[in-house]
Amino acid sequence: MIEIERKFLVVSDDYKTESFSQTRIIQGFLNTNPERTVRVRLKGEQGFLTVKGKSTDNGLKRFEWEKDISKTDAKALLNLCEKGVIDKVRYEVKKGKHIFEIDEFFGDNQGLIIAELELQHENETFDSPVWLGKEVTGDAKYYNSQLSQTPYKIWK
Repeated sequence: MIEIERKFLVVSDDYKTESFSQTRIIQGFLNTNPERTVRVRLKGEQGFLTVKGKSTDNGLKRFEWEKDISKTDAKALLNLCEKGVIDKVRYEVKKGKHIFEIDEFFGDNQGLIIAELELQHENETFDSPVWLGKEVTGDAKYYNSQLSQTPYKIWK
């Protein structure tokens, strides 16, 4: 239930040819309080309800609880969410023993591409793909909950 994750910006679209999977994701937040976010996600034909706790100071670890819900329930809950729906396509790329999840955002976050990597422990090494850019782990503005409130399009 403790997630260890690193986040990076993506510097090219080479990941698209390397991906073995791509899925459209629509998600909203019932609560965006950094102490505990509550997310509703429609990933393809499956719904999910996720609760995340506050990140550690370095941004690497936080509590995460997720439950499968029906597509119907997810659609109903999305209607109750705070403003700012996230629309993205997730690509999955295997590098060595790890799988990178690369999110290409649309709508108000168009132009932003973030790669995430879940690890077993904080100091775990991994193969770094050529398209991996600056690390943004722990930078709260890149959290989906924050992107829903302060989207990428208004950063510039």
